[in-house]
Formats: sequence, C-alpha cells, structure tokens
Amino acid sequence: MTDIPDSLAAWAQVPDSLATSVQARLTEVEAKLAFAEDLIDTLNQAVIRQQAQLDSMQQQLRLLHQRIKDVTPDESRSLRDEIPPHY
Repeated sequence: MTDIPDSLAAWAQVPDSLATSVQARLTEVEAKLAFAEDLIDTLNQAVIRQQAQLDSMQQQLRLLHQRIKDVTPDESRSLRDEIPPHY
C-alpha cells in the first residue's frame, strides 16, 4: 500500500488514482458513520420507550401487590382470637 501524504503540499503531488481511492474510502467511512449515528439514535429511543414501559409495569405491580395485601386477611390473627359462634 502507498503511504498517505500528511501535508497539503504532499497531497498536491499525489497521483489522481490514490486521491480518488482515498476520497472513496473517506466517503464510505462518512456513510457508515451516518448510519451508525442513526442506529444509535433509534436504539436510544427504543431504550427510552422500554424504560417507560418498565416504570409503568413496576407501578402496576406495586398497585396489585397493595390490593392483594388489602384483600388478604391478616395472618397474625389466630383462631383463639375468634369468639365461637354459639357465644
């Protein structure tokens, strides 16, 4: 592979085929970067949406847990605390 020039003056002396090749590679890298940035944004939006869904489900679970707790009789009471029906 040919060395890539590191100064503007050196670039002026580069054969057109190398400059075209470098330009094509740069264009390809820029396209891939744009795609990667778009993908990151899309994935970020998905994560935000999923976090909101998780928060909502956790709140629903807390409410269900509280309802079950309210409906379930106290386990701390024993049969000895109850007055028999014939009294």
